[in-house]
Amino acid sequence: MGQNEGGDATRRDFIHIAAGAAAAGAGVMVAWPLINQMSPAADTLALASIEFDMSKVQEGQQVVIKWQGKPVFVRYRTPAELQKVEAEGAVGSPAQTDAERTKAGHEKYLVVIGSCTHLGCVPTFNAGEYGGWFCPCHGSHYDASGRIRKGPAPLNLIVPAYEYLSDTRVKIG
Repeated sequence: MGQNEGGDATRRDFIHIAAGAAAAGAGVMVAWPLINQMSPAADTLALASIEFDMSKVQEGQQVVIKWQGKPVFVRYRTPAELQKVEAEGAVGSPAQTDAERTKAGHEKYLVVIGSCTHLGCVPTFNAGEYGGWFCPCHGSHYDASGRIRKGPAPLNLIVPAYEYLSDTRVKIG
């Protein structure tokens, strides 16, 4: 019934095919913005990683940079601090050595996310009983390797994914 006697497509067949194609095109037009909105925004992609010049940090000091809306502590530790944290061995939760928290060849630098693992407060630098950080909100003490030593915080300060691009340049994220 859909064809005339010569076997050619009828006008009705053409209308069905055209309507189907129009419906498929409309479906793509509706789906495209929905799928596209799932991609990260340009400002989010810009914050995915950050580069930092480590030469800006002097021995015994800390610099706070912002990455993905969080503070990141970049600390240049003194030889005395390094001796102390290395001598303590594996401590914290989970128990980690200082070498597990730093990159080989760059042990003097520590890079950690500066949020207390208890409730997300920002700990104060060079304070507390272990010479690292002290969170004044609830009394958590961290050592100079960012490992929890005392207080309610359940975990060590988090070490973000990072890599050295050169001896003085680090890429976080």
